[in-house]
Amino acid sequence: MTASTPTTGAPSPTPGHITRILLADDQPDVRSGFRLILDSQPDMTVVGEAADGATAIDLAHRLRPDLVIADIRMPVLDGLEVTRRLTGPATPGAPRVLVVTTFDHDDYVRTALRDGACGFLLKRSGPGLLIEGVRAAMAGDLLISPQLTVRLLRSQATSAPPPARGPSPLTPREEEIARLVAEGLTNAEIAARLFISAGTAKTHIAHIQAKLKVRNRVGIAAWSWETRDPPQARP
Repeated sequence: MTASTPTTGAPSPTPGHITRILLADDQPDVRSGFRLILDSQPDMTVVGEAADGATAIDLAHRLRPDLVIADIRMPVLDGLEVTRRLTGPATPGAPRVLVVTTFDHDDYVRTALRDGACGFLLKRSGPGLLIEGVRAAMAGDLLISPQLTVRLLRSQATSAPPPARGPSPLTPREEEIARLVAEGLTNAEIAARLFISAGTAKTHIAHIQAKLKVRNRVGIAAWSWETRDPPQARP
């Protein structure tokens, strides 16, 4: 699942920018493996490592990385709490957070994305998807391991209807765009689907974020899921 439009936290990198990454995982061999993969890329560098969530937050404040790669289960503070504390709306210039973990529970995925994570990957997905996830996050996109995307969409489509909700703050057009965001369409794909320009799609998404009071399009997707505007799985 990918999507585009910059988050409202850290700005998108400029051409030639080297993405500074902090690794947060309690397993030294995992951190070592991730460092080898990421440092091999010309546009990435690992600037620090943390073996627990509290240290990750401290290093994030001191080192000011562009991106934190966080596991879910860590000592002291877990990756979900790290995500909440680092990406909160009251944190200007906050780093992006990409969750990379062994644990694929749906509740973890939804909570991480709702609280501001820029992606959720499984460790078994391999080095290629890890690199893609970092680049997607820095471009303001959202990447979820494909197997998780399919399962999330299926569970939304088959779940019981939620209690009645109040009037939507969005216009019908904006609701349509929110559903497409939840499908994982990029701005260009949304524009093509609706016969509008990519710039117009981006403007609509910015208005939706403001109305829903969410930080990025992850929040838009979460709103769409929670209000049971179920996205359809893409072929």
